[in-house]
Amino acid sequence: MKNWKEITHYAGLDWASDHHDVVVVDADGQIVGQWRFNHTLEGWQYLAAQLRQLDTVAVAVETNQGLAVEQLLAQELTVYPVNPRSARHYRERKAPTGVKNDQLDAWSLADALRVDGQGWKPLAPSDPLLAELRLLTRDEVALIEQRTALVNQLQAALRDYYPAALEAFDDWTLPGAWAFVEQFPTPARLVQARKRAWEKFLHTQKLWRPETAAKRLEIFARADQFAGSPPVSAARSLLAVTLARLLRALQNQLAEYRRRIEELFAQHPDHELFGSLPGLGPKLAPRLLAEVGSDRARFASATALQCYAGTAPVTIQSGQITKRVMRQACHDGLRHAVHLWADMSRHTCAWAQAYYQAHRDKDQSHACALRCLGQRWLKILWAMWQAGTTYDGELHARNQQKHGSWILQFQPKAL
Repeated sequence: MKNWKEITHYAGLDWASDHHDVVVVDADGQIVGQWRFNHTLEGWQYLAAQLRQLDTVAVAVETNQGLAVEQLLAQELTVYPVNPRSARHYRERKAPTGVKNDQLDAWSLADALRVDGQGWKPLAPSDPLLAELRLLTRDEVALIEQRTALVNQLQAALRDYYPAALEAFDDWTLPGAWAFVEQFPTPARLVQARKRAWEKFLHTQKLWRPETAAKRLEIFARADQFAGSPPVSAARSLLAVTLARLLRALQNQLAEYRRRIEELFAQHPDHELFGSLPGLGPKLAPRLLAEVGSDRARFASATALQCYAGTAPVTIQSGQITKRVMRQACHDGLRHAVHLWADMSRHTCAWAQAYYQAHRDKDQSHACALRCLGQRWLKILWAMWQAGTTYDGELHARNQQKHGSWILQFQPKAL
C-alpha cells in the first residue's frame, strides 16, 4: 500500500460478474489507458501486465470485498473502496444528462480518485482470521433470515388447513414444532394417532410441561373439527412437511456455523474485550468484533465509529432551520448488531435501562431510544478498544459518580 504522494496514476474499476472495465488517468486527468477484460485468471493477468507499464497506480472500486478486490490487493495495488451513493454522484458530475455505461463509470471513479482521493482511506489487507469470521457471521445472519422466511411460509401453509397446530405451538423456530408437522402432517392423522401417541411425542421432543400438557392434548383431540378440506389438506400438508424438513436441514447448518464462529472468536486477541460487554452474548460478540475489526487506526474517534454504525444522527441546516435525522449511509450489518446489543444490554445493565427509559419518557420511539443507547455504548466500546481493556462495570459507575452523570439521579421505572 503506497503513500498518497507516491501515486502517479489513478484507475477506476467498474466490476461485473463476468468482465470488468478499467480506465486510468494521469495527474492531469488525461486518460492514459482503458481496457475491458474477462473475470478469469488470464483476464487478471492481462490487467496486471498493462498496469506494470505505468508507475504507481491506485484503484477506486465500488465495493470493499469479493474476488475482484482480492485480485487487486494481490497485485499490491492501493485500493480505495467507494460508497455506491458517492459513485453515482461522481458519475452524475461527469454526465449530468443521466447517460450511463461501464466505461463512463470507470472513468468517473478514476477522476474522482485523482481529485478527491487524498482524503479517502485505502483498503488494508484483512487479517485472515478476521476475514473468515466476518464472512461467517454475515452468512449466518443471511441464513437466519432464510429460516425466518421458511417459518413464515410454514405458518402460512398451516393457517390454510391446520389451525390446531398453530394453536398448540407458539414458537415455530423450535425443532419440536417441525417434528410435529412431520409426524402428524394433517389434522386427521393427528386425531387418529390418539392420546398415547401424543403424550409420547411431547415427552420425546421434551415439550411436556405440566402447565401446558393438558391444553395441548385438548387441542389435539379436536384438531379435525376446524380444518381444511381433504384436497387442501393433502396439498398443503406436503408443502408443510417439505418446509419442516428444509428448516431442520438449515438448522443443522446453522449449528455448524455457530461452532466455527465460536472457534474463530476464541482465537482472536480481542475476544475477551468484546465478550465482556453487557448484552453481547456468544452470538452478538463475534458479529460486532467482525464488523469493527482490530485495526485501531480505522476509526480515528468514537464519532467515526458511531457514524459507521449509523447511531450518530445527521444534522441538516438551511437558513434558520436546523434538524437532526437518522443517518442512512452506514454499515447495515453493524447497525443491526448494535441495535440488538443495545436492546439486550437493558436486561443486564441498570444504567443502560435507565438511559433507555429516559429517552422513552421523552416520547421517543423504541428504535430511537435504542439508537441513542447504542450511541452511548459505542463511545464506551471505542475507548475500551483503543486501550485494549475489558469492560469494568464498577469503573464505569465510579466514572459516572466522578463526572456527576445524570443517570445516577434518574430512577428508572423498572430495572
